[in-house]
Amino acid sequence: QVQLVESGGGLVQAGGSLRLSCAASGRTFSRYAMGWFRQAPGKERDFVAAISGNGGTTYYADSVKGRFTISRDNAKNLVYLQMNSLKPEDTAVYCCAGGLFPPLRVAVRSWEYDYWGQGTQVTVSS
Repeated sequence: QVQLVESGGGLVQAGGSLRLSCAASGRTFSRYAMGWFRQAPGKERDFVAAISGNGGTTYYADSVKGRFTISRDNAKNLVYLQMNSLKPEDTAVYCCAGGLFPPLRVAVRSWEYDYWGQGTQVTVSS
């Protein structure tokens, strides 16, 4: 069982930056691929970024490529999402997710993940 807790959300002006963190419980964090998803009011949950268990593979949604960076620290059981050049359309609740996959694999579909955090609100003002 893995528990995930996000932090780092908040209100920021367009063009600003935020760094989200996701803290995971458990001793086998490096076996889990991690992903970030977001959901805006009235919209479906969308994939944002993913990273493999060993950190060797990353993948991004086209809408955030070049602006967001996903990373992880397996020694600290943490995964990060650095968000730069934020836009009002990035406003959403951001959730991290974890799933057991082979070391270099990432997943982009929400149903592939077994564990989810509660989410953290990111609001970007224009």
